[in-house]
Amino acid sequence: MTLTQLRYFAAIVDAGLNITLAARKVHATQSGLSKQIKQLEEELGFLLFTRRARSLTALTPAAERVLEHARPLLAHAANIRALSENLRRETGELHIATTHTQARHVLPPVLAALKRGYPQVAMHLAPGGDAESIARLGRGEADLAIVSSSGDPPPGDVCLPLYHWERVVVVPARHRLTRLGRPLQLDDLVHYPLVSYESSRESGSSLQRAFRAAGLEPEVAVTARDADLIATYVRSGLGIGVVAEMALESIQGEDLVVLDAGHLLPTCTAWLLLRRDRLLRDYTADLVARMVGADVRDVRRVVEGEEAPAWPVPHWREAGTLLRRRR
Repeated sequence: MTLTQLRYFAAIVDAGLNITLAARKVHATQSGLSKQIKQLEEELGFLLFTRRARSLTALTPAAERVLEHARPLLAHAANIRALSENLRRETGELHIATTHTQARHVLPPVLAALKRGYPQVAMHLAPGGDAESIARLGRGEADLAIVSSSGDPPPGDVCLPLYHWERVVVVPARHRLTRLGRPLQLDDLVHYPLVSYESSRESGSSLQRAFRAAGLEPEVAVTARDADLIATYVRSGLGIGVVAEMALESIQGEDLVVLDAGHLLPTCTAWLLLRRDRLLRDYTADLVARMVGADVRDVRRVVEGEEAPAWPVPHWREAGTLLRRRR
């Protein structure tokens, strides 16, 4: 039995029993992956998967128990590799799972500063929705995740608040909403198709909850993951945009007007998530410290199980300035 065989086994499970996708994730050929699984089954003396023709259909009961033992082993192996990289310090990889908004508008200055301190560290960003990012962290595909919520903290071993942020409404320059002469209301927005993030279509999203609480039903006409794309569709006349305030610098122009919606929709909080069963690499600890404005030693103590100090959680207007200064 080898760690490679166990890694291939876990990859197949995480890929939904899709061997093609699993092989791509572990950078192996389908035939090589299938051969390793067959050898593992021969050594164990039982099948790991039920099969129909050439497809895998389900995990066997015995495989479920094997998976329970395999995942901690793979996590320990990853920690040994991380320890080696910490001792060698000059090389390594940092995998971050986050949204397009964070990747595009928040992370560039802090990653640039980190790169100067660790020039040989390769940085990999996997933009996606909040649920995707949390899942990537859970599967061990990311060293940290940065997500947002408007209520309770998201699930995670270590959950550190970064900053609070609001949403804004973006409309064409001559739109009727620019001439209201009073604060914007949800009643004003319900008459127009909305262009917003993918999560806005979900019934549990804070946008949907806010309208529902007011007895209104919004029309979410177009969704996208990127604020620049949302602005493009607003310019094309497909609706009015609802975007995170962090994205304003890249989408503002003479043809668009930004309307304050902070009083209409719940305030969101950006969170940084870590796993306690993963060894915290020096450069990861450095990045976390930069983002929360803390000492690296405090970050390590929190990851090891101590209660997090009462670090101040600024609003994005202040946090954005602080992050740029930490370059």
